[in-house]
Amino acid sequence: MARSQLLILLSVLMAFPAIIAADQPEKKIDVVVEGVVYCQSCENAGTWSLSGAKPIPAAKVSVVCKNYKDQVSYYKVFETDGNGYFYVQLEGFTMSQCLLEHPLQSCHVKPVSSPLENCNLLTNVNYGLYGSPLRYENKKLFGSNYEAVVFAAGPLAFRPDHCPFPTHV
Repeated sequence: MARSQLLILLSVLMAFPAIIAADQPEKKIDVVVEGVVYCQSCENAGTWSLSGAKPIPAAKVSVVCKNYKDQVSYYKVFETDGNGYFYVQLEGFTMSQCLLEHPLQSCHVKPVSSPLENCNLLTNVNYGLYGSPLRYENKKLFGSNYEAVVFAAGPLAFRPDHCPFPTHV
């Protein structure tokens, strides 16, 4: 008798987490991208070095994601804050089950424009001309019905247009 009651109790306890999970709404998983945009110094023009670089407030960057058919599935332009930093939630972006449509494979960040008249030429620092790939740096944010996966891109850079042609390239 006690043994059958114990089996019933164990069965109920084992099913209890599934019952609780069924009552809870599904967690929303968002994708977030962060990075910094700099003005590269003339001394390092033509290289990937950002030594002596200064952050660019109000620079614009785009996030472009393509699906497995190489068609643009997400595109949005974002602006950096006063420290040249961008932290953007890709609202409307949905991760599919297709590995090729995962943000690490399908999304890139490109510098779009700089508000600085003396630093507005695009550079290829971190593949900025072609789109800087995202990096997963093991950052996640959790809420009661929310989870955000944070990816990093860049840093990206513009350079001054008055720099002499680099001789060290």
